[in-house]
Amino acid sequence: MNLYVKHITNNRKMSALLNYKREGKGLPVVLIHGLFGDLNNLGVLARDLKQDFDVISIDLRNHGRSFHSDDHNYTLMAQDVVQLLESLDITSPIVIGHSMGGKVAMRLCDFEYPVSKLIVMDMSPVEYTVHRHDNVLAGLEAVIAQKPTSRADAMALMSQHIEMEGVRQFLGKSLYKHGDYLDWRFNVESLKRNYLSILGWQPIEKSNVPVLFIKGGDSDYLTAEHQPLIQAQFSQAKAHVIANTGHWLHAEKPAEVLRAIRKFI
Repeated sequence: MNLYVKHITNNRKMSALLNYKREGKGLPVVLIHGLFGDLNNLGVLARDLKQDFDVISIDLRNHGRSFHSDDHNYTLMAQDVVQLLESLDITSPIVIGHSMGGKVAMRLCDFEYPVSKLIVMDMSPVEYTVHRHDNVLAGLEAVIAQKPTSRADAMALMSQHIEMEGVRQFLGKSLYKHGDYLDWRFNVESLKRNYLSILGWQPIEKSNVPVLFIKGGDSDYLTAEHQPLIQAQFSQAKAHVIANTGHWLHAEKPAEVLRAIRKFI
């Protein structure tokens, strides 16, 4: 672990705690959502797993009801998660993360905090170069600029930039009434400014934490080309492919994803 990570690890109490929801009893399972999401995005997993586990669903910084910050990178997001879990006296959790949340989960291995197992859904520990969210950011900024007073107006503004109805509906879950108009719960300005950090990745020292990478069969976020980089960072990595599904594999095929998760844990 580098000195910077050790330093911030020893000063966690300076930060605000993340918003979270806790359900069920048993071994602790932590669920971490992706970009532009919140703790409800992995609700389909939480509803099943809470029958047998102590499930902690988290709003990452600049998302949901957690605090806003000008800074947004994986070291800080992992620090936030560790601080919350320590405040809840949770040790050796099973951590499940999707997309950006998968990178947060992997970054936890840089900390002097015991993680039992990792499950990373459709994400690799690599730097991405493709900007996939330019249209999304344009749609979000249109809503901020126009200050719509109804959900229908907000969705219409987004439709001028975001073609896929499913993406608009997903984003719309983070709208809330701010005075006389609708606004976003996530911090659009910070996420846009830190977008390259979200795409990026600084490799971690090789970890022996068991990790399962679950890939959407039709997604290109996790590819065979990433295998050497995965093996260089995780000595106990396994992969499972969910056929005929994309990046949102847990929403498209929840039963198959849950079977893979339960078999691994």
